[in-house]
Amino acid sequence: MSQRSGQIFPLILIGFLAALSFWLERVVDLPDARRDGKLRHDPDAIVENFTLRQFDEEGLMRSRLKAPHMLHYPDDDSSLVQRPLFTYYRPELPETNITAKQARITEKGDKVVLWDNVVAHRAATSNRSAMTARMHDLTIFSERGTGYTDGPAEITQESSWMKGIGMDLDNNTSTFILRSQVTGILKRTKPQP
Repeated sequence: MSQRSGQIFPLILIGFLAALSFWLERVVDLPDARRDGKLRHDPDAIVENFTLRQFDEEGLMRSRLKAPHMLHYPDDDSSLVQRPLFTYYRPELPETNITAKQARITEKGDKVVLWDNVVAHRAATSNRSAMTARMHDLTIFSERGTGYTDGPAEITQESSWMKGIGMDLDNNTSTFILRSQVTGILKRTKPQP
């Protein structure tokens, strides 16, 4: 009987090693690396001195983007834009211009993240003065016409100013809302004749 168990032990050991080898091969076997460039973050298009226009359903221009340089990346379908100028148009309301040193456009162009010296400027109307907001970064959702920053922001209108931490913009209602730590000076202006 001991001779028989001595012969079975090597067979069990070999079977165990075969099963372990099979399991290790399945666990370690990595899929073949893709060689189509989709996993690399290299630009597939470079655009110089361009203008993009977006129109609404009635054919009216809703927004315009002008910039001297843009790189498009196919892996995440994003674009990096240098010195962008975004202009938003609304019927019977003043246009709003937003500039920055850099911007990243993602989510099929709906989300725009601007940073480094962001300035949003609403033009004057017959009954309201021009308004300017300055911040370090700004995230815009172009389809909704809204944006926000969680950092410091300052709004000026003539000799009045306000600053605070965090700001929400709504281009549809032409409003800026500071969220916290708000300070400022508001001066009454004389009504326009």
